[in-house]
Amino acid sequence: MKVVLGIELKMNNLNAFIRTGFTAVMLYFSFTAKSQSMTDSVFLLPDTARAFTLESFYFMVMENHPVAKQAALLSDMAKQEIRLARGNFDPKIEVQYLTKNFKDTEYYRLFDGVVKFPTLFPVDPKIGVERNKGQYLNPERYISDEFDYQQFYAGVSLPLGKGLITDERRIALKQAELFQQMTEAEQIKMINKLLLEAAKDYWGWYNAYYHYRLLNRGAAVAFEIFRRTKINAEQGEAAVIDTIQAKITWQQRIIEQQEALLDFQNTGIVLSTYLWDSLGNPLALLPNLAPILEKDMLSMSAEELNALAEQARANHPELRKLSVKLMQLENERRLANEFLKPRLDLNYNFINQPFDPNFNTNLNWGEDYKFGLDFSFPVLIRKERAKLAQTRLKISGTEYERNLTERQIINEINTAYNALTNTAAILVNLSDMVNNYERLLFAELLNFENGESDLFKINVQQEKLIQSQTKLVKLLSDYEKQKAMLYWAAGVRNLGL
Repeated sequence: MKVVLGIELKMNNLNAFIRTGFTAVMLYFSFTAKSQSMTDSVFLLPDTARAFTLESFYFMVMENHPVAKQAALLSDMAKQEIRLARGNFDPKIEVQYLTKNFKDTEYYRLFDGVVKFPTLFPVDPKIGVERNKGQYLNPERYISDEFDYQQFYAGVSLPLGKGLITDERRIALKQAELFQQMTEAEQIKMINKLLLEAAKDYWGWYNAYYHYRLLNRGAAVAFEIFRRTKINAEQGEAAVIDTIQAKITWQQRIIEQQEALLDFQNTGIVLSTYLWDSLGNPLALLPNLAPILEKDMLSMSAEELNALAEQARANHPELRKLSVKLMQLENERRLANEFLKPRLDLNYNFINQPFDPNFNTNLNWGEDYKFGLDFSFPVLIRKERAKLAQTRLKISGTEYERNLTERQIINEINTAYNALTNTAAILVNLSDMVNNYERLLFAELLNFENGESDLFKINVQQEKLIQSQTKLVKLLSDYEKQKAMLYWAAGVRNLGL
Protein backbone atom coordinates (compact mmCIF):
# COMPACT_ATOMS: atom_id res chain seq x y z
CA MET A 1 0.00 0.00 0.00
CA LYS A 2 2.94 2.35 0.56
CA VAL A 3 3.89 1.97 -3.11
CA VAL A 4 0.34 2.72 -4.23
CA LEU A 5 0.00 5.70 -1.91
CA GLY A 6 3.31 7.10 -3.14
CA ILE A 7 2.04 7.03 -6.71
CA GLU A 8 -1.26 8.63 -5.82
CA LEU A 9 0.30 11.53 -3.87
CA LYS A 10 1.98 12.68 -7.05
CA MET A 11 -1.42 13.35 -8.61
CA ASN A 12 -2.15 17.05 -8.83
CA ASN A 13 -5.89 16.89 -9.13
CA LEU A 14 -7.51 16.03 -5.80
CA ASN A 15 -10.96 15.70 -7.36
CA ALA A 16 -9.61 13.12 -9.76
CA PHE A 17 -8.19 11.23 -6.78
CA ILE A 18 -11.61 11.25 -5.08
CA ARG A 19 -13.49 10.20 -8.23
CA THR A 20 -11.12 7.31 -8.69
CA GLY A 21 -11.49 6.04 -5.14
CA PHE A 22 -10.86 2.45 -6.17
CA THR A 23 -7.69 3.17 -8.07
CA ALA A 24 -5.60 2.28 -5.00
CA VAL A 25 -7.26 -1.09 -4.71
CA MET A 26 -6.78 -1.75 -8.42
CA LEU A 27 -3.15 -0.76 -8.31
CA TYR A 28 -2.69 -3.01 -5.27
CA PHE A 29 -3.99 -6.01 -7.18
CA SER A 30 -2.09 -4.99 -10.28
CA PHE A 31 1.18 -4.69 -8.40
CA THR A 32 0.61 -8.04 -6.69
CA ALA A 33 -0.33 -9.81 -9.90
CA LYS A 34 2.86 -8.65 -11.62
CA SER A 35 5.10 -10.01 -8.84
CA GLN A 36 3.18 -13.08 -7.71
CA SER A 37 -0.39 -14.19 -7.10
CA MET A 38 -2.20 -12.88 -4.06
CA THR A 39 -2.62 -16.41 -2.73
CA ASP A 40 1.10 -17.17 -3.00
CA SER A 41 1.91 -14.03 -1.07
CA VAL A 42 -0.18 -15.27 1.85
CA PHE A 43 2.29 -18.13 2.36
CA LEU A 44 5.27 -15.77 2.65
CA LEU A 45 5.95 -15.37 6.36
CA PRO A 46 6.54 -11.87 7.72
CA ASP A 47 9.90 -10.99 9.22
CA THR A 48 8.43 -11.16 12.74
CA ALA A 49 7.44 -14.83 12.31
CA ARG A 50 9.73 -17.82 12.68
CA ALA A 51 9.06 -21.02 10.73
CA PHE A 52 8.17 -24.05 12.83
CA THR A 53 8.44 -27.10 10.56
CA LEU A 54 6.73 -30.43 11.02
CA GLU A 55 10.12 -32.13 11.37
CA SER A 56 11.09 -29.78 14.23
CA PHE A 57 7.72 -30.41 15.81
CA TYR A 58 8.19 -34.19 15.55
CA PHE A 59 11.63 -33.88 17.13
CA MET A 60 10.23 -32.06 20.15
CA VAL A 61 7.42 -34.60 20.50
CA MET A 62 9.81 -37.55 20.33
CA GLU A 63 12.22 -36.00 22.82
CA ASN A 64 9.97 -35.23 25.77
CA HIS A 65 6.34 -36.19 25.23
CA PRO A 66 5.05 -38.47 28.03
CA VAL A 67 3.74 -41.05 25.56
CA ALA A 68 7.14 -41.19 23.84
CA LYS A 69 8.82 -41.68 27.20
CA GLN A 70 6.25 -44.30 28.11
CA ALA A 71 6.98 -46.15 24.86
CA ALA A 72 10.69 -46.09 25.69
CA LEU A 73 9.91 -47.91 28.94
CA LEU A 74 8.71 -50.92 26.96
CA SER A 75 12.29 -51.72 25.94
CA ASP A 76 13.40 -51.71 29.56
CA MET A 77 10.44 -53.89 30.47
CA ALA A 78 11.39 -56.42 27.78
CA LYS A 79 14.98 -56.51 29.06
CA GLN A 80 13.76 -57.24 32.57
CA GLU A 81 11.49 -59.97 31.22
CA ILE A 82 14.51 -61.67 29.62
CA ARG A 83 16.49 -61.19 32.80
CA LEU A 84 13.66 -62.81 34.73
CA ALA A 85 13.63 -65.83 32.42
CA ARG A 86 17.41 -66.20 32.57
CA GLY A 87 17.10 -66.32 36.34
CA ASN A 88 15.89 -69.91 35.92
CA PHE A 89 19.44 -70.79 34.87
CA ASP A 90 21.22 -69.13 37.77
CA PRO A 91 23.41 -71.45 39.88
CA LYS A 92 21.66 -72.37 43.09
CA ILE A 93 23.14 -73.14 46.49
CA GLU A 94 21.14 -75.46 48.73
CA VAL A 95 22.13 -76.28 52.30
CA GLN A 96 20.44 -78.62 54.75
CA TYR A 97 21.51 -78.96 58.35
CA LEU A 98 19.78 -81.27 60.86
CA THR A 99 20.83 -82.23 64.37
CA LYS A 100 19.26 -84.05 67.33
CA ASN A 101 20.48 -84.15 70.92
CA PHE A 102 18.58 -85.91 73.67
CA LYS A 103 19.75 -86.59 77.25
CA ASP A 104 23.33 -85.67 76.48
CA THR A 105 23.35 -87.97 73.50
CA GLU A 106 23.99 -86.79 69.96
CA TYR A 107 21.58 -88.81 67.92
CA TYR A 108 22.70 -87.37 64.61
CA ARG A 109 24.18 -84.32 62.96
CA LEU A 110 23.50 -84.03 59.23
CA PHE A 111 24.90 -81.50 56.81
CA ASP A 112 24.33 -81.43 53.05
CA GLY A 113 25.48 -78.51 50.89
CA VAL A 114 25.13 -78.59 47.12
CA VAL A 115 25.62 -76.20 44.21
CA LYS A 116 23.41 -76.84 41.17
CA PHE A 117 24.14 -75.48 37.70
CA PRO A 118 21.01 -75.34 35.50
CA THR A 119 21.90 -75.14 31.81
CA LEU A 120 20.21 -74.54 28.48
CA PHE A 121 20.76 -78.23 27.79
CA PRO A 122 18.73 -81.00 29.46
CA VAL A 123 21.72 -81.92 31.65
CA ASP A 124 21.88 -80.28 35.10
CA PRO A 125 25.27 -80.77 36.83
CA LYS A 126 25.71 -80.41 40.58
CA ILE A 127 28.47 -80.72 43.16
CA GLY A 128 28.11 -81.04 46.91
CA VAL A 129 29.51 -82.11 50.23
CA GLU A 130 27.98 -84.16 53.04
CA ARG A 131 29.04 -84.53 56.66
CA ASN A 132 27.04 -86.94 58.76
CA LYS A 133 27.75 -88.40 62.22
CA GLY A 134 25.92 -89.50 65.32
CA GLN A 135 25.21 -92.54 67.49
CA TYR A 136 21.79 -93.20 65.98
CA LEU A 137 22.55 -92.20 62.42
CA ASN A 138 20.41 -93.78 59.71
CA PRO A 139 22.62 -96.36 58.00
CA GLU A 140 21.67 -94.88 54.65
CA ARG A 141 23.40 -91.65 55.68
CA TYR A 142 26.46 -93.32 57.20
CA ILE A 143 29.86 -91.86 56.22
CA SER A 144 33.08 -93.36 57.49
CA ASP A 145 35.50 -91.30 59.55
CA GLU A 146 38.24 -91.70 56.90
CA PHE A 147 37.74 -88.07 55.93
CA ASP A 148 36.27 -86.82 59.19
CA TYR A 149 32.79 -88.04 58.24
CA GLN A 150 32.82 -86.01 55.05
CA GLN A 151 32.35 -86.92 51.42
CA PHE A 152 32.16 -85.04 48.17
CA TYR A 153 29.78 -85.89 45.40
CA ALA A 154 29.28 -84.66 41.83
CA GLY A 155 26.58 -85.72 39.46
CA VAL A 156 24.10 -84.96 36.75
CA SER A 157 20.36 -85.20 36.26
CA LEU A 158 19.19 -86.09 32.76
CA PRO A 159 15.56 -86.29 31.56
CA LEU A 160 15.20 -89.09 29.01
CA GLY A 161 11.49 -88.57 28.40
CA LYS A 162 9.56 -85.41 29.18
CA GLY A 163 11.93 -82.45 29.26
CA LEU A 164 14.58 -83.88 26.95
CA ILE A 165 13.62 -81.74 23.90
CA THR A 166 12.40 -78.73 25.84
CA ASP A 167 11.03 -77.74 29.23
CA GLU A 168 9.34 -74.85 31.04
CA ARG A 169 12.46 -72.83 31.73
CA ARG A 170 13.81 -73.04 28.19
CA ILE A 171 10.41 -72.12 26.78
CA ALA A 172 10.16 -69.24 29.25
CA LEU A 173 13.44 -67.80 27.94
CA LYS A 174 12.30 -68.09 24.33
CA GLN A 175 8.99 -66.44 25.21
CA ALA A 176 10.82 -63.58 26.89
CA GLU A 177 12.98 -63.04 23.81
CA LEU A 178 9.86 -63.01 21.65
CA PHE A 179 8.25 -60.59 24.10
CA GLN A 180 11.10 -58.20 23.36
CA GLN A 181 10.21 -58.29 19.67
CA MET A 182 6.57 -57.69 20.55
CA THR A 183 7.40 -54.68 22.71
CA GLU A 184 9.46 -53.22 19.86
CA ALA A 185 6.42 -53.50 17.59
CA GLU A 186 4.18 -52.02 20.29
CA GLN A 187 6.67 -49.20 20.75
CA ILE A 188 6.52 -48.33 17.04
CA LYS A 189 2.73 -48.54 17.14
CA MET A 190 2.51 -46.14 20.09
CA ILE A 191 4.96 -43.66 18.55
CA ASN A 192 3.26 -43.72 15.14
CA LYS A 193 -0.15 -43.20 16.74
CA LEU A 194 1.22 -40.26 18.69
CA LEU A 195 2.84 -38.73 15.61
CA LEU A 196 -0.31 -39.23 13.55
CA GLU A 197 -2.39 -37.28 16.07
CA ALA A 198 0.38 -34.68 16.29
CA ALA A 199 0.48 -34.32 12.49
CA LYS A 200 -3.30 -33.87 12.30
CA ASP A 201 -3.18 -31.12 14.93
CA TYR A 202 -0.17 -29.49 13.28
CA TRP A 203 -1.91 -29.27 9.92
CA GLY A 204 -5.08 -28.09 11.64
CA TRP A 205 -2.97 -25.28 13.10
CA TYR A 206 -1.52 -24.67 9.63
CA ASN A 207 -5.00 -24.30 8.16
CA ALA A 208 -6.12 -21.96 10.95
CA TYR A 209 -3.01 -19.78 10.61
CA TYR A 210 -3.21 -19.17 6.87
CA HIS A 211 -6.99 -18.93 6.94
CA TYR A 212 -6.59 -16.13 9.46
CA ARG A 213 -4.03 -14.41 7.25
CA LEU A 214 -6.40 -14.62 4.28
CA LEU A 215 -9.30 -13.13 6.21
CA ASN A 216 -7.04 -10.53 7.78
CA ARG A 217 -6.06 -9.31 4.34
CA GLY A 218 -9.67 -9.53 3.13
CA ALA A 219 -10.75 -7.33 6.03
CA ALA A 220 -8.04 -4.80 5.16
CA VAL A 221 -9.19 -4.65 1.54
CA ALA A 222 -12.86 -4.34 2.59
CA PHE A 223 -11.99 -1.49 4.93
CA GLU A 224 -10.08 0.31 2.17
CA ILE A 225 -13.10 -0.03 -0.16
CA PHE A 226 -15.42 1.24 2.58
CA ARG A 227 -13.14 4.20 3.39
CA ARG A 228 -12.86 5.32 -0.21
CA THR A 229 -16.56 4.74 -0.89
CA LYS A 230 -17.34 6.98 2.07
CA ILE A 231 -15.07 9.73 0.69
CA ASN A 232 -16.74 9.47 -2.71
CA ALA A 233 -20.20 9.68 -1.11
CA GLU A 234 -19.21 12.78 0.81
CA GLN A 235 -18.02 14.38 -2.43
CA GLY A 236 -21.16 13.34 -4.27
CA GLU A 237 -19.35 10.83 -6.46
CA ALA A 238 -21.14 7.78 -4.98
CA ALA A 239 -24.55 6.97 -3.50
CA VAL A 240 -24.97 6.76 0.26
CA ILE A 241 -26.37 3.23 -0.12
CA ASP A 242 -23.01 2.17 -1.57
CA THR A 243 -21.37 3.30 1.65
CA ILE A 244 -23.77 1.15 3.70
CA GLN A 245 -23.13 -1.85 1.49
CA ALA A 246 -19.36 -1.40 1.71
CA LYS A 247 -19.57 -1.05 5.49
CA ILE A 248 -21.66 -4.24 5.81
CA THR A 249 -19.07 -6.10 3.74
CA TRP A 250 -16.27 -4.73 5.91
CA GLN A 251 -18.16 -5.69 9.10
CA GLN A 252 -18.71 -9.18 7.73
CA ARG A 253 -14.99 -9.49 7.02
CA ILE A 254 -14.22 -8.34 10.58
CA ILE A 255 -16.53 -11.00 12.04
CA GLU A 256 -14.93 -13.70 9.89
CA GLN A 257 -11.50 -12.42 10.87
CA GLN A 258 -12.34 -12.64 14.59
CA GLU A 259 -13.70 -16.17 14.17
CA ALA A 260 -10.54 -17.18 12.31
CA LEU A 261 -8.38 -15.63 15.02
CA LEU A 262 -10.19 -17.64 17.70
CA ASP A 263 -9.69 -20.84 15.69
CA PHE A 264 -5.99 -20.04 15.22
CA GLN A 265 -5.51 -19.38 18.94
CA ASN A 266 -7.31 -22.57 19.96
CA THR A 267 -5.44 -24.79 17.50
CA GLY A 268 -2.21 -23.34 18.90
CA ILE A 269 -3.32 -24.34 22.39
CA VAL A 270 -4.08 -27.86 21.15
CA LEU A 271 -0.63 -28.05 19.57
CA SER A 272 0.94 -26.99 22.86
CA THR A 273 -0.23 -30.24 24.49
CA TYR A 274 2.53 -32.03 22.55
CA LEU A 275 5.32 -29.76 23.80
CA TRP A 276 7.21 -30.66 26.98
CA ASP A 277 10.64 -29.89 28.35
CA SER A 278 13.22 -32.42 29.54
CA LEU A 279 11.97 -32.12 33.13
CA GLY A 280 8.42 -33.10 32.20
CA ASN A 281 7.00 -29.58 32.39
CA PRO A 282 4.44 -28.52 29.74
CA LEU A 283 5.49 -25.83 27.29
CA ALA A 284 3.42 -23.20 25.52
CA LEU A 285 3.66 -22.56 21.79
CA LEU A 286 5.58 -19.34 21.19
CA PRO A 287 3.42 -16.64 19.56
CA ASN A 288 5.97 -15.86 16.84
CA LEU A 289 6.07 -19.42 15.52
CA ALA A 290 4.28 -20.17 12.26
CA PRO A 291 3.68 -23.43 10.38
CA ILE A 292 5.24 -23.92 6.98
CA LEU A 293 4.94 -26.45 4.18
CA GLU A 294 8.42 -27.58 3.15
CA LYS A 295 7.92 -30.56 0.86
CA ASP A 296 6.23 -30.80 -2.52
CA MET A 297 3.27 -33.03 -3.15
CA LEU A 298 4.01 -36.73 -2.82
CA SER A 299 4.53 -38.50 -6.13
CA MET A 300 4.20 -42.27 -5.80
CA SER A 301 4.09 -44.73 -8.69
CA ALA A 302 2.26 -48.06 -8.65
CA GLU A 303 5.57 -49.84 -8.09
CA GLU A 304 6.38 -47.62 -5.10
CA LEU A 305 2.90 -48.24 -3.71
CA ASN A 306 3.42 -52.00 -4.03
CA ALA A 307 6.80 -51.67 -2.32
CA LEU A 308 5.13 -49.77 0.53
CA ALA A 309 2.51 -52.52 0.81
CA GLU A 310 5.22 -55.19 0.93
CA GLN A 311 7.03 -53.22 3.60
CA ALA A 312 3.79 -53.14 5.57
CA ARG A 313 3.38 -56.91 5.24
CA ALA A 314 6.88 -57.43 6.61
CA ASN A 315 7.15 -54.73 9.29
CA HIS A 316 3.74 -53.37 10.21
CA PRO A 317 3.55 -53.32 14.04
CA GLU A 318 0.20 -55.12 14.17
CA LEU A 319 1.38 -57.88 11.83
CA ARG A 320 4.67 -58.19 13.69
CA LYS A 321 2.81 -58.57 16.98
CA LEU A 322 0.58 -61.29 15.51
CA SER A 323 3.61 -63.06 14.01
CA VAL A 324 5.34 -63.00 17.38
CA LYS A 325 2.16 -64.27 19.02
CA LEU A 326 2.15 -67.19 16.58
CA MET A 327 5.75 -68.02 17.48
CA GLN A 328 4.86 -67.87 21.18
CA LEU A 329 1.92 -70.21 20.59
CA GLU A 330 4.21 -72.53 18.65
CA ASN A 331 6.50 -72.66 21.70
CA GLU A 332 3.49 -73.46 23.87
CA ARG A 333 2.52 -76.23 21.43
CA ARG A 334 5.99 -77.75 21.62
CA LEU A 335 5.86 -77.67 25.40
CA ALA A 336 2.35 -79.18 25.46
CA ASN A 337 3.54 -81.88 23.09
CA GLU A 338 6.47 -82.57 25.43
CA PHE A 339 4.07 -83.22 28.29
CA LEU A 340 2.57 -86.13 26.36
CA LYS A 341 5.78 -88.04 27.02
CA PRO A 342 6.38 -90.04 30.21
CA ARG A 343 8.67 -88.67 32.85
CA LEU A 344 11.93 -90.64 32.97
CA ASP A 345 14.72 -88.86 34.84
CA LEU A 346 18.17 -90.35 35.28
CA ASN A 347 20.32 -89.31 38.26
CA TYR A 348 23.96 -90.30 38.57
CA ASN A 349 26.28 -89.06 41.31
CA PHE A 350 29.99 -89.81 41.85
CA ILE A 351 30.97 -90.19 45.51
CA ASN A 352 34.37 -88.70 46.42
CA GLN A 353 35.05 -88.39 42.72
CA PRO A 354 36.86 -86.85 40.96
CA PHE A 355 38.07 -85.35 44.28
CA ASP A 356 37.80 -86.60 47.82
CA PRO A 357 37.81 -84.26 50.84
CA ASN A 358 41.61 -84.34 50.80
CA PHE A 359 41.49 -83.36 47.11
CA ASN A 360 43.04 -86.59 45.92
CA THR A 361 42.11 -87.18 42.28
CA ASN A 362 40.26 -90.34 41.48
CA LEU A 363 37.69 -91.31 38.87
CA ASN A 364 36.19 -94.78 38.66
CA TRP A 365 32.95 -95.02 36.73
CA GLY A 366 31.90 -98.31 38.21
CA GLU A 367 32.74 -97.60 41.84
CA ASP A 368 31.50 -95.22 44.54
CA TYR A 369 28.38 -93.82 42.97
CA LYS A 370 24.68 -93.31 43.46
CA PHE A 371 22.28 -94.05 40.63
CA GLY A 372 18.53 -93.62 40.29
CA LEU A 373 15.64 -93.49 37.83
CA ASP A 374 12.36 -91.60 38.32
CA PHE A 375 9.40 -92.66 36.18
CA SER A 376 5.81 -91.43 36.04
CA PHE A 377 3.11 -91.30 33.39
CA PRO A 378 -0.59 -90.40 33.61
CA VAL A 379 -2.67 -93.21 32.17
CA LEU A 380 -5.25 -91.21 30.17
CA ILE A 381 -3.23 -87.98 29.67
CA ARG A 382 -6.49 -86.09 29.18
CA LYS A 383 -5.12 -82.91 30.71
CA GLU A 384 -2.07 -82.96 28.43
CA ARG A 385 -4.08 -83.75 25.28
CA ALA A 386 -6.59 -81.00 26.06
CA LYS A 387 -3.79 -78.48 26.55
CA LEU A 388 -2.27 -79.43 23.21
CA ALA A 389 -5.64 -79.18 21.45
CA GLN A 390 -6.31 -75.77 22.98
CA THR A 391 -2.96 -74.48 21.79
CA ARG A 392 -3.58 -75.71 18.27
CA LEU A 393 -6.95 -73.97 18.23
CA LYS A 394 -5.31 -70.73 19.40
CA ILE A 395 -2.76 -71.03 16.59
CA SER A 396 -5.51 -71.44 14.00
CA GLY A 397 -7.44 -68.49 15.42
CA THR A 398 -4.37 -66.27 15.40
CA GLU A 399 -3.57 -67.23 11.80
CA TYR A 400 -7.09 -66.22 10.76
CA GLU A 401 -6.67 -62.94 12.66
CA ARG A 402 -3.35 -62.23 10.99
CA ASN A 403 -4.74 -62.87 7.50
CA LEU A 404 -7.67 -60.55 8.18
CA THR A 405 -5.44 -57.85 9.68
CA GLU A 406 -3.09 -58.00 6.69
CA ARG A 407 -6.01 -57.60 4.31
CA GLN A 408 -7.35 -54.63 6.30
CA ILE A 409 -3.93 -52.97 6.35
CA ILE A 410 -3.46 -53.32 2.58
CA ASN A 411 -6.94 -51.91 2.02
CA GLU A 412 -6.20 -48.98 4.34
CA ILE A 413 -3.01 -48.25 2.37
CA ASN A 414 -4.88 -48.32 -0.94
CA THR A 415 -7.70 -46.18 0.46
CA ALA A 416 -5.26 -43.60 1.83
CA TYR A 417 -3.34 -43.58 -1.45
CA ASN A 418 -6.52 -43.07 -3.49
CA ALA A 419 -7.57 -40.20 -1.23
CA LEU A 420 -4.11 -38.66 -1.52
CA THR A 421 -4.05 -38.96 -5.32
CA ASN A 422 -7.54 -37.54 -5.67
CA THR A 423 -6.76 -34.62 -3.36
CA ALA A 424 -3.60 -33.86 -5.33
CA ALA A 425 -5.63 -33.66 -8.55
CA ILE A 426 -8.20 -31.40 -6.88
CA LEU A 427 -5.40 -29.16 -5.59
CA VAL A 428 -4.09 -28.62 -9.11
CA ASN A 429 -7.51 -27.55 -10.38
CA LEU A 430 -8.28 -25.52 -7.28
CA SER A 431 -5.01 -23.60 -7.54
CA ASP A 432 -5.80 -22.74 -11.14
CA MET A 433 -9.34 -21.75 -10.11
CA VAL A 434 -7.98 -19.39 -7.43
CA ASN A 435 -5.76 -17.71 -10.02
CA ASN A 436 -8.76 -17.28 -12.31
CA TYR A 437 -10.80 -15.75 -9.49
CA GLU A 438 -7.98 -13.28 -8.90
CA ARG A 439 -8.08 -12.32 -12.57
CA LEU A 440 -11.85 -11.94 -12.47
CA LEU A 441 -11.69 -9.67 -9.46
CA PHE A 442 -9.05 -7.54 -11.07
CA ALA A 443 -11.13 -7.35 -14.26
CA GLU A 444 -14.19 -6.39 -12.24
CA LEU A 445 -12.26 -3.57 -10.62
CA LEU A 446 -11.21 -2.32 -14.06
CA ASN A 447 -14.83 -2.45 -15.22
CA PHE A 448 -15.90 -0.52 -12.16
CA GLU A 449 -13.27 2.09 -12.87
CA ASN A 450 -14.67 2.45 -16.36
CA GLY A 451 -18.24 2.73 -15.03
CA GLU A 452 -19.26 -0.73 -16.32
CA SER A 453 -19.67 -2.48 -12.94
CA ASP A 454 -20.83 -1.78 -9.41
CA LEU A 455 -19.88 -2.46 -5.80
CA PHE A 456 -22.17 -5.50 -5.56
CA LYS A 457 -20.35 -7.33 -8.34
CA ILE A 458 -17.00 -6.52 -6.80
CA ASN A 459 -18.11 -7.93 -3.44
CA VAL A 460 -19.39 -11.09 -5.12
CA GLN A 461 -16.08 -11.66 -6.89
CA GLN A 462 -14.10 -10.92 -3.75
CA GLU A 463 -16.28 -13.32 -1.74
CA LYS A 464 -15.72 -16.10 -4.27
CA LEU A 465 -11.99 -15.46 -4.23
CA ILE A 466 -11.82 -15.65 -0.42
CA GLN A 467 -13.89 -18.84 -0.40
CA SER A 468 -11.66 -20.50 -3.00
CA GLN A 469 -8.50 -19.37 -1.19
CA THR A 470 -9.86 -20.69 2.10
CA LYS A 471 -10.73 -24.01 0.48
CA LEU A 472 -7.25 -24.19 -1.04
CA VAL A 473 -5.57 -23.72 2.35
CA LYS A 474 -7.82 -26.30 3.97
CA LEU A 475 -7.21 -28.76 1.14
CA LEU A 476 -3.46 -28.33 1.52
CA SER A 477 -3.72 -29.21 5.20
CA ASP A 478 -6.03 -32.15 4.39
CA TYR A 479 -3.51 -33.38 1.83
CA GLU A 480 -0.73 -33.41 4.43
CA LYS A 481 -3.00 -35.21 6.89
CA GLN A 482 -3.74 -37.85 4.25
CA LYS A 483 -0.02 -38.21 3.58
CA ALA A 484 0.53 -38.92 7.28
CA MET A 485 -2.40 -41.36 7.19
CA LEU A 486 -0.81 -43.24 4.29
CA TYR A 487 2.45 -43.84 6.13
CA TRP A 488 0.60 -44.60 9.36
CA ALA A 489 -1.51 -47.21 7.55
CA ALA A 490 1.72 -48.77 6.26
CA GLY A 491 3.19 -48.79 9.78
CA VAL A 492 6.24 -46.79 8.71
CA ARG A 493 8.26 -45.61 11.69
CA ASN A 494 8.01 -41.83 12.28
CA LEU A 495 5.47 -41.62 9.41
CA GLY A 496 8.08 -41.52 6.67
CA LEU A 497 10.23 -38.66 7.97
